[in-house]
Amino acid sequence: MAGCGGDLSALDPAGPFAESIARLWWAMLLGAIPLFALVVGLFLLTVLRPGFGRRLSAKGWIVAGGLALPLPVLTALLGYALFQGEYRLGRPGSEALRVEARARMGQWSFAYPDTPGAPVTVGVLHLPAGRLVEITVTSEDVIHSFWVPRLGGKIDAIPGHETRLRLLAEAPGTFGGVCAEYCGVSHTDMRFTVRAHEAGRYAAELAKAETGAE
Repeated sequence: MAGCGGDLSALDPAGPFAESIARLWWAMLLGAIPLFALVVGLFLLTVLRPGFGRRLSAKGWIVAGGLALPLPVLTALLGYALFQGEYRLGRPGSEALRVEARARMGQWSFAYPDTPGAPVTVGVLHLPAGRLVEITVTSEDVIHSFWVPRLGGKIDAIPGHETRLRLLAEAPGTFGGVCAEYCGVSHTDMRFTVRAHEAGRYAAELAKAETGAE
């Protein structure tokens, strides 16, 4: 339970995309409860009532317990997961502010092509609160994984390839980010910070980053 809090908690969303992941987690938990209860209940019945279920053939148990009950639940969960995945991925659009995330062993760097004169920041990603941001992610060496649990899902950073992810922070704040793919001895150094600023102060905060005054 201690892992459900803190700046890396996916169950404490601070934006709509992270909230969709949290909803999916709760939906999967609720879907797993009846399946778990069924299996445990059948087990207890076979222990407490010897001979229970002999009237049903082995094939019948396979069809009823292995197909009839799990398939509708799992199909519903799969459909919901696919829908949520498409929602989080979205489609490229001019309304999204573009940011480029580049990974290398030991650090993340971020460029801001839609903000003229903005510096490349290392270890700190600056975002405007309340505005959709599209992160283009790539890697200089091995496969990494970009993840800001409270703002959205994770996406791989692949050498020679660009992947994209949408984030939106509903309010100003500071959020934790990590590399979610083991990438070598420097993996523990791949944490970064996301700072969401008031929209009107976004350019000013980037200017401070340029002078090193985070």
